[in-house]
Amino acid sequence: MYFAVISNKDMKLSQFQFNLPADKIAQEPPRWRDECKLMVLDRKTGEIEHKLFKNIIDYFGKGDTFVLNDTKVFPARLYGNKEKTGADIEVFLLRELNREQRLWDVIVDPARKIRIGNKLYFGEDESLVAEVIDNTTSRGRTLRFLYDGSYEDFKETLFGLGQTPVPDWVKKEVTPEDAENFQTIFAKHEGAVSAPAAGLHFSRELFNRMILKDINKAFITLHMGIGHFREVDVEDLSKHKMDSERLIITEETAELINSTRKAGHKVLAVGITVIRGLETYVTTNDEVNPYDGWTNKFIFPPHRFAVPDAIVSNFHRPGSTMLMSVAAFGGYENVMKAYRTALEMDYKFGPYGDALLII
Repeated sequence: MYFAVISNKDMKLSQFQFNLPADKIAQEPPRWRDECKLMVLDRKTGEIEHKLFKNIIDYFGKGDTFVLNDTKVFPARLYGNKEKTGADIEVFLLRELNREQRLWDVIVDPARKIRIGNKLYFGEDESLVAEVIDNTTSRGRTLRFLYDGSYEDFKETLFGLGQTPVPDWVKKEVTPEDAENFQTIFAKHEGAVSAPAAGLHFSRELFNRMILKDINKAFITLHMGIGHFREVDVEDLSKHKMDSERLIITEETAELINSTRKAGHKVLAVGITVIRGLETYVTTNDEVNPYDGWTNKFIFPPHRFAVPDAIVSNFHRPGSTMLMSVAAFGGYENVMKAYRTALEMDYKFGPYGDALLII
């Protein structure tokens, strides 16, 4: 097990590499959402405590605000066949480009065998057909689905054939239970290809206990895209480019967050997407602005945070942008010590795994 111990200056990809055994990755969520392990890290002292996730509210009180991402995961993974050859292909839906023309931005695997003009067939009876009309990247494609029915029927057919996009490094075989497990209880706005993992731990019981303590809930929407799965392939982190993702922060949410901070209360960012969303568009007075657009914000050490007083996030894979963002908030040395402790004490990694609260 190897962890680099280096200063925050000029952070490099290699500083975030470590050995993560496969048995440390959770393939299933805990039986109860709020009863996974919770490690609590004090970023000022470096001290670590071990709790359950439902204890998270013990660190917050009246007037504090939890900010959550209410994006909704859709069944983004499709399996089909190429015309003529019948070769098996996997299509990962990224985002809808044009509703009327049934255009979707996708990733196709294996990409090398797919050309513009090829037709792809989905379903046992080949009930859904798509035509490749553009090569957007080395792996990316634009598909036009050839469907004559209504838009509602098309979406029902498309998503009926789709599979919950649990990453294959988490589990190889997706089950029907994943459709619920890989979705937060507050998911509202469809558009994500991955769940905001830290939000998966919140239960209705925990929300009720937050109400009793007068802890506020605020929601932003950030549709997680494939950028969260892409590996960083440059040693100099300043040269890594994040894929753009849709971000919506309403006036109501911005006002609640800003009033919380003005009153001297704490703001907890639940998950990396929320951290990125809150830090995307702030004023010179460190206030959150309403926003409806796109963000490619990449947060890595060193970074001065304008908004959150605390963050909670799952334990992430080596070399991931999510780990880098956590280290930016908690301090590189502190976070890597926490990850070393997590491995020693059998914390589980990944979206179905345990959580780290940094206060």
